Amino acid sequence: MPRRLTKTEANLSGQPTQGARVIRKVAPYLWPPGEGWVKRRVVIALAMLLLAKLIAVATPLLYKWAVDTLAPTDETEAMALAIGAIGLTVAYGMARLMNVGFQQLRDAVFTRVGQRALRTIARQTFEHIHRLSLRYHITRKTGGLSRIIERGVKGVDFLLRFLLFSIGPLALELLLIMAVLFFLFDVWYLVVVMATIALYVGFTFKVTEWRVKIRKVMNDQDTDANQKAIDSLLNFETVKYFGAEAREAGRYDRAMANYEEAAVRTSYSLAFLNFGQSLIITAGLVVVMVMAAMGVQSGALTVGDFVMVNAYMIQITMPLNFLGTVYREIRQALIDMGDMFDLLEQPAEVQDRPGAKPLVVSGGEIVLDRVEFGYDPERPILAGVSLTVPAGKTVAIVGSSGSGKSTIGRLLFRFYDVTGGALRIDGQDVRDVTQDSLHEAIGVVPQDTVLFNDTIRYNIGYGREGASEDEIVAAAKAASIHDFVSQLPQGYDTQVGERGLKLSGGEKQRVGIARTLVKDPPILLLDEATSALDTDTEREIQAELKAMGRGRTVITIAHRLSTIADADRIVVLEKGEIVESGTHDELLAHAGRYAQLWHRQEAEEDGDDAAVAAE
Repeated sequence: MPRRLTKTEANLSGQPTQGARVIRKVAPYLWPPGEGWVKRRVVIALAMLLLAKLIAVATPLLYKWAVDTLAPTDETEAMALAIGAIGLTVAYGMARLMNVGFQQLRDAVFTRVGQRALRTIARQTFEHIHRLSLRYHITRKTGGLSRIIERGVKGVDFLLRFLLFSIGPLALELLLIMAVLFFLFDVWYLVVVMATIALYVGFTFKVTEWRVKIRKVMNDQDTDANQKAIDSLLNFETVKYFGAEAREAGRYDRAMANYEEAAVRTSYSLAFLNFGQSLIITAGLVVVMVMAAMGVQSGALTVGDFVMVNAYMIQITMPLNFLGTVYREIRQALIDMGDMFDLLEQPAEVQDRPGAKPLVVSGGEIVLDRVEFGYDPERPILAGVSLTVPAGKTVAIVGSSGSGKSTIGRLLFRFYDVTGGALRIDGQDVRDVTQDSLHEAIGVVPQDTVLFNDTIRYNIGYGREGASEDEIVAAAKAASIHDFVSQLPQGYDTQVGERGLKLSGGEKQRVGIARTLVKDPPILLLDEATSALDTDTEREIQAELKAMGRGRTVITIAHRLSTIADADRIVVLEKGEIVESGTHDELLAHAGRYAQLWHRQEAEEDGDDAAVAAE
């Protein structure tokens, strides 16, 4: 049975197909419909490129004429010929300067086109990632996604610069030089040059393919060593607890030893590549120069011809020297861009239906009509749940871990679509309305509020774009965070740190509550909003949450039952089904599952209080 290719091997083996696909994807960004300025800049840049190459090919001819002029037949002609040689030498220098000038002008004209393409692709990829479903983001590492964007955009930049302005111009220059050699000399010069280029390119590509595999091993070993180092440093305290410094150093050193071996092989292969390239190009140069020297001796060629042939061979050699690096980088760029375009082609699991209309919230009644759902078809989570949350009322959903409580919240926000039944808001199926309008109507306070690494003002104002300073302060006061913020040296300009780590759990939750108050949604989802907090902080925040829910339809997903005792209705969920429903007092009187959970938590809290008192 044949071995299955890894993703990387498959990418490498299918490189021509992959390359053509990527180029087809990139091309529209260089020639976008309706944007004439982009097309004009591309045409001008290509015109500058063509002029630069024509001048580059003509420059050795000026060199030849200058050399021939400096070979006078007698002393009488010497002065006049010298004057001509000086003019030709100046022309030669001007030609070289113009060659560089047109190349720089080409880059200056094209820069805005290239940067626009990079920005457009990066933005489209970023927007698409946000459109992808929660299921996709759960299964992918955020760092991996950011690396895909970073490498893909860099790949586009490299491809535009080297494929358009390096490989293409190189091919054009080689063709022009071969045409000059064919018409000014004879076919054998052309044969030798073509044979030299063919051998050089073949050898370079073959060895580079071999080096790519070695480089991949080296990169993998480098990644492994880096991961071990970071993992060890992140667990600094654990290493100290177990006195494992030497063990960690040995583990890191073994990874670095593998990297060292791969790096040595990479260096050896580079030396072999460089020597082989030099051998081929030098052999071709010597053969051509010998042929030209024989022509000068026979009188068929002039000294200027000899110099010109040497200049053309050097002109061919210089860009070819970079061919191995450029080829390898282009292959890697195509792979990186392929990964990015694969991401762009990843369909969003949850999409607006054609003709979807905005959600119109008149009261905020929420109805779950025999809702069925499972993250995996073989493992159902909700089994025909029917529940009505009247407008302006608070319904709490409780149950043991894995019963499906948080899943209802995710379905309400339409992170996923139900697999059976329907979920409606004021009679409108959430699948028939736009996601933007649905998200705008629902405010969420999660178990662990995650804040942006920015100011407190920014994080509170994030609830609604364009929120005024007065609205931000009013929301902070309602969330009982204003007094704390006012005492900080920088007030609302205080940076909260990555994920809000500079704030305590209670402070983060209050900022999260204020952020949702700024949004001012008619429907509120409290997804275990205080379960990550200590008991005292939880009791403090409950007042803010209760005030926040007034006049709104509220679904509270709770772990601690004491926080939802005053809910209008409590629903007990077990194994994806509603087993009990009623007020707190009714459920306690019923002495069923809710009463068991309540008494168990009371016993645990009494035990904790006794332990604290004993301390």
